[in-house]
Amino acid sequence: MSEGFKVATLAEMEIPPLPGTPRWSPVRHHLGVEAFGVNAWTADKPGMEVIQEHDELGANAGGHEEVYVVLAGRATFTIEGETIQAEPGTIVFVSDPGVRRKAVADEPETTVLAIGATPGEVFVPSNWERSAPAFRFFGTGEYDKAFDALLKVHETYPDDSGVLYNLACAESRLGRTDDALDHLGQAIEDQERFRELALTDNDFDAIRDLPAFKDLVEADQTG
Repeated sequence: MSEGFKVATLAEMEIPPLPGTPRWSPVRHHLGVEAFGVNAWTADKPGMEVIQEHDELGANAGGHEEVYVVLAGRATFTIEGETIQAEPGTIVFVSDPGVRRKAVADEPETTVLAIGATPGEVFVPSNWERSAPAFRFFGTGEYDKAFDALLKVHETYPDDSGVLYNLACAESRLGRTDDALDHLGQAIEDQERFRELALTDNDFDAIRDLPAFKDLVEADQTG
């Protein structure tokens, strides 16, 4: 095959999902796309969020314009409180990065392709994608491989709170308790939202009853 193009299916890119989450096909990462972000999500059943509620101004967002294409199934988009029923072939364009948006699957195997970039700027992947190489290993329970992948990213981006949080998840699974607590603490210090995530994240079940973990995640919960 020519070096000038690649061909792949969403199915062969899919990362094994965590329970209750849609299947993710990291298209940009798989194909090596550098000019824009492109990913796809597939919901197993109706009622599952196929596009998580978000805007493009958050801490890990890229400030992108985004286009969503319903490839299969049907979805209900909610954009700034307005609902849109989307059948296959529907294209939803969100130009304002501050607009809140989400999509919920109305049928099994609903797939939505998302494409995004910032007008007039060189594309920089959103921070949340940095952990992408490790996510498939969480889905398969290969936590040692998840740890290795995240450690490499951490060495390049030592202050990325998302990478720190995911690294802590892998370390907890592997019994690396002190490292898990240290990296989780750094993630929470940078972004408070990781405290709430850790409260229910079963990756931390092995250390959940430790006083040090409780001190981290239960701080300020009564305030």
